[in-house]
Amino acid sequence: MPLTLDAALRSVAGEHRPHNEDSAGCAPGYAFVADGVGGHAGGDVASWTVAHRLMAALAASGSDGFTAEDLRTAVATANADLAERVRSDPSLEGMATTFTGVFCADEAVRVVHIGDSRAYLWRDGEGRRITRDDSLVQLLVEAGVIDAAEAAHHPRRNVILHCLAGDAEDAAHVTVLEVDARPGDRWLMSTDGLTDYVPEERVLALLGTPGGPEAVAEALVGEALDADAWDNVTVVVADVVAAGDAPADGTARLAGAAADDQLPAAAR
Repeated sequence: MPLTLDAALRSVAGEHRPHNEDSAGCAPGYAFVADGVGGHAGGDVASWTVAHRLMAALAASGSDGFTAEDLRTAVATANADLAERVRSDPSLEGMATTFTGVFCADEAVRVVHIGDSRAYLWRDGEGRRITRDDSLVQLLVEAGVIDAAEAAHHPRRNVILHCLAGDAEDAAHVTVLEVDARPGDRWLMSTDGLTDYVPEERVLALLGTPGGPEAVAEALVGEALDADAWDNVTVVVADVVAAGDAPADGTARLAGAAADDQLPAAAR
């Protein structure tokens, strides 16, 4: 049975950041977030570039089901575009972005991930994190040096080990997972502006609350802002539905830095 997504996007700069370095995108066949790496030049340009290039590549493929090879190729193409931008504008040297998304593939979804943005799945009354952070604190937790509670407040929790930065080797660190899918599944993709400030158990509780994706996305962003998040906050909530039950509006949508009116003219 062909499956598709009914998705809602929300992205805000927050109260403490002058601009939004996150991007998010969705269409009936996919949903993703990208977080421009903080502290580096052009984080907004990096997330915007990857978002636009990836969506263009997927649209050009004309496919309704994305293979792992399709996705790796699309991400590698988007990553190469980062290098091209730096060559044309050296002031962008050092820009990078995370990327986490889900993509429909018949009766499964493929999760594409690099960095510390996250994907969560809510199914049959239970939620769980699907992705593993490419971060220093994740390694410390796995090595038993710190526990999960310490990781949430570790001073180096924002140090990521892998991201998209235009290097040809970046694509080798992209994780592609296949997860069975069924109508009623709910996915959340979020940047760390949510998960660094809202405990994971609270994130999952909100993800499982009644209401459509729009209401849940609003609630998640509101929770992060109430927690005084010091980062941009971006979420995509996507319900898996049978193709015949998909909403009538099947256009691709963007939010965050990917909105042209939020980018410097030179980056458009």
